[in-house]
Amino acid sequence: MRTYVAVLVHAAEVETGAEAKVETEGEAGAPAAAERRAPLYRESFVLLTARSEDEARSRARAHGESLETSYRNERGEPVTWTFRQLVDVAEVPDDRLGDGAELYTRHFRDFAAYTAFEPLLAGEDL
Repeated sequence: MRTYVAVLVHAAEVETGAEAKVETEGEAGAPAAAERRAPLYRESFVLLTARSEDEARSRARAHGESLETSYRNERGEPVTWTFRQLVDVAEVPDDRLGDGAELYTRHFRDFAAYTAFEPLLAGEDL
């Protein structure tokens, strides 16, 4: 068995105004059309053990799908988390997991684009 790291992306969508009522001509008291906020995306790195990369990919997809969920937030709005993408599966390069072990390496060319999509780099609260 070998250890792999899978990069998964999930999205949370929140329906706002799902409980609101609107008064329009001829439709007084009809439920408002639910609006959606811009989704919040979550990228996660998950360790898996598997005999091969293909098995690790299959297990990673199943894991991502198993994390799909729906609930109501503190405002009573419906929140739905869906599995969006299996980005990558790679064998962990360091078989000695511990202090300083490298799990995964990502390369990119545009640091400004990276900081634009990573809210924690801008000091934004999630």
